[in-house]
Amino acid sequence: MRGFAVPLALAALAACSPSKLAYGQVKSAMMDAGLSESNSACMAERMTDRLSLGQLQKLKQLKGEKRGLMDYVAAVRRVGDTEAVEVTASSAALCATGLAREKR
Repeated sequence: MRGFAVPLALAALAACSPSKLAYGQVKSAMMDAGLSESNSACMAERMTDRLSLGQLQKLKQLKGEKRGLMDYVAAVRRVGDTEAVEVTASSAALCATGLAREKR
């Protein structure tokens, strides 16, 4: 029985990729930036699938007054990471319109 515990634990850890572990932090950071819970959840799902942990860490640092989706995308532009801007803008558009698979 003990012989199965180690492989089972390794399989469970492999299923939790680092980006998936960051989901909660990314969602919270976006909510702190003024986005709604549903848009934050949808966008965090898409962004943690598409961006590196380093990119997510940069975006997590965005602070400021409460803002909407367009203000959040503008703040991401100031980070200077083209891929992060593209992923954030497309996620914002898809999540806001309900077209994102994650929103359904």
